[in-house]
Amino acid sequence: MWVVTTIITKSKMIILIAGDTHTGKTLLAQRLLEYYKYPYLSIDHLKMGLIRSGQCGLSADSSDAELTEYLWPIVREMIKTCIENSQNQIVEGCYIPFGWEKDFSLEDLRQIKYICLIFSRKYIETHLDDILRFEKVIEKRLSSDVILDEIIKTNEYNLEQCVLRHYNHILIDDTYQIDIDCILFFDWNIVVLNICSNFAFRRVICSIAPQNTEIRTVAKLLLLFLK
Repeated sequence: MWVVTTIITKSKMIILIAGDTHTGKTLLAQRLLEYYKYPYLSIDHLKMGLIRSGQCGLSADSSDAELTEYLWPIVREMIKTCIENSQNQIVEGCYIPFGWEKDFSLEDLRQIKYICLIFSRKYIETHLDDILRFEKVIEKRLSSDVILDEIIKTNEYNLEQCVLRHYNHILIDDTYQIDIDCILFFDWNIVVLNICSNFAFRRVICSIAPQNTEIRTVAKLLLLFLK
């Protein structure tokens, strides 16, 4: 058994929580707020504030693509401001575009943790009643019409993009369970990895820390050594 200790510079953290409607983004943001005391921003709240105040010509019924095109530049600059001010911030919503990382410098990306919540087809088909039943678990909101085929299509697309882009994601396939500690696992001052085999090591590195260059560098060196 190998034990690897990596020293990581402690810094403020921006956590981006993406995913389709009803996947539990707001619930996760609330749990992280309670656990880590990080404030969070709901992009839905920002959207409705801009719409109701007449600051934009879109509506709540506008397409996700239109809303993302309008909202993301605003959210992006808010995130950059938080980084400049050395503030922790959680941002949750379905208006975080794939390719978001291109809008930030490498230095900024070191302080951003992205996670996408995804339902598998099996989970949607077998737990649709639960998905609808828990839609108001954190906030009271107007009931929405959830179309089975659409939610399956969107979640499958999100999974495809996350795999293609090596994004951190949580695939909810059997039971709805998210380990909060895993979200920030690689952001402690000292990270200890217990490596039982080369295969297990590759799996841990690829699935949990694809965006952490420090961890991946150490991983590659160790894999060369272990061959």
